[in-house]
Amino acid sequence: MANNSSVSILVVEDNRTQGEYLRYILEKEGYSVTIALNGKEALEAVFNNRPHLILTDIMMPEMDGFELCFAIKNNPDTSDIPVILVTHLYNPVDVIRGLEAGADNFIIKPYTPEVIHARINSIILAKNKSGPNGDQTPLSVIFSDRSYTIAATRLQIINILLSTYDVAIKNNAELQVTQEKLRYLNDQRQKDLDELEKINNELSIENHERRLAETALESANKKLLLMANITRHDILNQLSSLQGYLELADMDRNENPDLAWSYVDKAAGVLGQTVSTVKFTKEYQDIGIKSPVWQNCKKTVTKSLQHTSLHNVVLENEMPDNLEVYADPLIEKVFSNLIENAIRYGEKISKICIRFENLNGASTIICEDDGVGIHPDEKEMIFHYQYGKNTGQGLFLSREILSITGITIQETGVLTKGAKFEMVCPEGTVRYSNEQNLTP
Repeated sequence: MANNSSVSILVVEDNRTQGEYLRYILEKEGYSVTIALNGKEALEAVFNNRPHLILTDIMMPEMDGFELCFAIKNNPDTSDIPVILVTHLYNPVDVIRGLEAGADNFIIKPYTPEVIHARINSIILAKNKSGPNGDQTPLSVIFSDRSYTIAATRLQIINILLSTYDVAIKNNAELQVTQEKLRYLNDQRQKDLDELEKINNELSIENHERRLAETALESANKKLLLMANITRHDILNQLSSLQGYLELADMDRNENPDLAWSYVDKAAGVLGQTVSTVKFTKEYQDIGIKSPVWQNCKKTVTKSLQHTSLHNVVLENEMPDNLEVYADPLIEKVFSNLIENAIRYGEKISKICIRFENLNGASTIICEDDGVGIHPDEKEMIFHYQYGKNTGQGLFLSREILSITGITIQETGVLTKGAKFEMVCPEGTVRYSNEQNLTP
């Protein structure tokens, strides 16, 4: 390794921090270093203490690096001093101007100590080598609509082009690495976004079902309060009737025993109604105790048969295999009530069909039979509490059970052609399994 202490280098840099950094790098390798803060100060230093090599920044006040290099290379006394331009090299014109000024090489910012040493060593080796450089005929070059005259030697041109090419290769490699990192980060970001979207969807579904459950619970509480009031009223009336019949029986038991026993029979009938009311209260109390859940419609219809008997009537369960409804668990009783009522009052009934349709854009569960149908005056009355014989409580309960999740029920059949019950499900209460909610 050569003794670098014999090599003096002039660093021209208006930024004192950058200048001292270059001094540190060069002195660490043993070079003798002088610093000038601008081009004019550098020219004075060159003539006062001729350096072996000059490293100059380009962007400087008073005289920039191109002007300094041109002044040095066009003076016969200093033209042989190698000049290395230190620049960010943002524009290809910088290369042309460097060649025009006669620069020997470039150092591109940001640089490393290794790059500094490599450029200086290549310049020193080239200077010590003899070659057919000699005088060069100036070369005119037009670039970006401007003419430049390049008087640099072939070696200078090759060195500068190789330096810029080396920087371009390095920057391109770094750019490719950066692009790979960006692609990886984008992939990770996309995975994170997909995961967040999945979590958001799950939270949205969970929140939706929680809102449905809260609404259902609020509805159930209101219905239980209503039922308590209705039951209290009914039982008080029935107890009053029971008391009245027993008092009448007590008054007539000696003088008219037969009449007294008739009052006892009537009291027994009222007592039976009271027992029935209490039993019904127990059934009604069950509504809303459990939260609504998603239930397979076809399986629920099939399970409902355990609560009733078809006798000779055919049940056509045409519900889709994967259709689900969000309802109170007692919806099973709804289907059994509808089947039982159809069989009991259909008279000539032979078939019951339960299916799913989209009617006028609404998701609708239909229970239809081929019996005698229901009179228009009774289509709404059949859903009232204790209307008719046996059926009033069942259909009243059915409507209450369905309404917990907002499902409505009405009878739309034609008299003499059969009964038809339509259960309209609001948005978000019907779906196909493993799919999103079915929107009407």
